[in-house]
Amino acid sequence: MNNIWKESIRWSILIAVITLVLAAIFSIISTAFLSGVGWAIGMLVVLFIVLTGVSFDMVGVAATAASEKPFHAMASKKITGSFQAMLITRNADKVANFCADVIGDISGVVSGTAASAVVLQLTISAGGNDGSTLQFVLNVIFTAVVAALTVGGKALGKTLAINHSTTIIFQVGRFFYVLENKLKITIFRKKQNKKSNKV
Repeated sequence: MNNIWKESIRWSILIAVITLVLAAIFSIISTAFLSGVGWAIGMLVVLFIVLTGVSFDMVGVAATAASEKPFHAMASKKITGSFQAMLITRNADKVANFCADVIGDISGVVSGTAASAVVLQLTISAGGNDGSTLQFVLNVIFTAVVAALTVGGKALGKTLAINHSTTIIFQVGRFFYVLENKLKITIFRKKQNKKSNKV
């Protein structure tokens, strides 16, 4: 088995474990938070979860669309965050996998669970009961709205990511720079194989 397959298997196992842990954490936090707030705040929480998924999906697409070449020029001028942005483009497959698949899919699952909790709270506040026709109608409406916002948001995010990939990845690179130099959190190792530049 060659090194590419070994690395791919290691990454797949690692990302599966990370997904398991993050999904559990996000579900616990959202459930605990929603249990103590009203349905109006709950809707805002669901909206935040949806926007989180859309934002990470956009970063994932931008990572695959961005070229490494502009960041070389920025790095030569020692522009803050340009080196980190270059590393993001070199690891575009892993960044896209984590942002679009892991965070994006987790956000979709958690937003659905949170939406059900909000519908139950809304049903009770409206005088209905668990399992009532009112709950069924609200559940259908709310689920459809959340799905529409998710799909529509990701469609818009993909368009922005493809057309403004350099700007988006540069901003993410600046964020990574802060993590590495201020908080001492290293995302990527310095020695990486270069990603072929796009024409």
